[in-house]
Amino acid sequence: MDLAAVAYALVGLGALLAGILPRVLERRPLSMPIAFLGLGMLVFLLPLGLPEPDPLRHDKIATQLTEIGVIVALMGAGLKIDRPLGWRSWSSTWRLLAIAMPLCIAAVAVLGWWWVGLAPAAALLLAAALAPTDPVLASDVQVGEPTDVEDSEDEVRFALTGEAGLNDGLAFPFVYAAIAIATVGLAPDDWLGRWLTVDVGYRIAVGLAGGLLVGWLLGRLFFRARSEHLRLARHSEGFLALAATFLSYGLIELVGGYGFIAVFVTARAIRAAERSHEYHQVLHNFAEQVERLLTVMLLLLFGGAVVTGLLAPLTWPAAAVGLALVFVIRPLVGWLSLRGAPGSSAERWVIAGFGIRGVGTFYYLAYATAHAEFPQADLLWATAGLVVVVSVVVHGVLSTPVMQLLDRGALGARSGQRDGAEPGNDGAEDGAEPGDRPTGAGGRPPRPRPESEAPADRA
Repeated sequence: MDLAAVAYALVGLGALLAGILPRVLERRPLSMPIAFLGLGMLVFLLPLGLPEPDPLRHDKIATQLTEIGVIVALMGAGLKIDRPLGWRSWSSTWRLLAIAMPLCIAAVAVLGWWWVGLAPAAALLLAAALAPTDPVLASDVQVGEPTDVEDSEDEVRFALTGEAGLNDGLAFPFVYAAIAIATVGLAPDDWLGRWLTVDVGYRIAVGLAGGLLVGWLLGRLFFRARSEHLRLARHSEGFLALAATFLSYGLIELVGGYGFIAVFVTARAIRAAERSHEYHQVLHNFAEQVERLLTVMLLLLFGGAVVTGLLAPLTWPAAAVGLALVFVIRPLVGWLSLRGAPGSSAERWVIAGFGIRGVGTFYYLAYATAHAEFPQADLLWATAGLVVVVSVVVHGVLSTPVMQLLDRGALGARSGQRDGAEPGNDGAEDGAEPGDRPTGAGGRPPRPRPESEAPADRA
């Protein structure tokens, strides 16, 4: 059988379904990731002669594919958040990043070493890879497209979007620590100093500062260039979202910073350059379409890996640790970290419970195993695969009914009535009462057309 023809047909079918399924599955307890995961399993079970999509054997390909998927999703996430950056208004996100994520890493690393019997480096790698929530597979519980309203998001969707946008990059230091331990050993004198100064301090600082600089320069170019020919926002070309993504990621990686952080920060800086301009919607929509196509491809390959032996090395202790992360560790530490944060207790439980794992986990495992030798690497992949399968299915089934309850006000106040927030603080304003706004994709109202003049080049 002609494998190239089969590949073209699968890509075409996947792209077609990527356009159809979001409309068909809307407001149903079934997500697009579940559908494509199942389709991938089915396709690779058929006698088509397809090669096994083994991420261990093809670690470099797995690294590149997942890397592209994550950075495109990070750009989209950064563009669609309406709420301006602020310590109080973003307090839920800071708590999830500074408290919940390190506690999850510590708990999984200890259980991986003590219960599963992994080597310390492997246990830390598993914990670090499973730490970040996913910006790729979590679209059902994230904010919708950009609007002109600075505080249009409910606290649940906002917190999950902000967390997914930043924790991919902030988990990287722990991956580097695992690589260092696997390479030079546990003795801290051999790696701790460089890890703190370079992998934690320098790389994070460069990611933040570089992302701000690239975003500021692109914002000036898009919206305020002196020449109308260079003021790219007037031309409404969505593919420039990819230009911003790859430029930011590539430049910051070249100087040794965390590109994941830089891409999200670049998107936020572009958004801040002209917050209410309709061009943000054009950029976001293009990034979202590319992200959806990449998600289809990655899920088809992941489904194929599952049915061709990815989970075979799984042990009962490893499975127990993976399930504990999804059902116990993340919900508990997430809820504890959010005590005192905006929102009702029920909303905090929703935020804590929807720590969706996905493509970012696979990227970290592929990256680390390509840069160092880890004992029981197949068990790490099997455990991560199980966690992602469970997360995709459980969160995919629950996301629609839970978000519908949220939109109806059954789970507490909307973001406009955030606990302890006052109008005007950090740019936030009181929102409408529950029921005032239609609940479309992401529970968001249609974007109002700005009063500014439409781009000159648009029909």
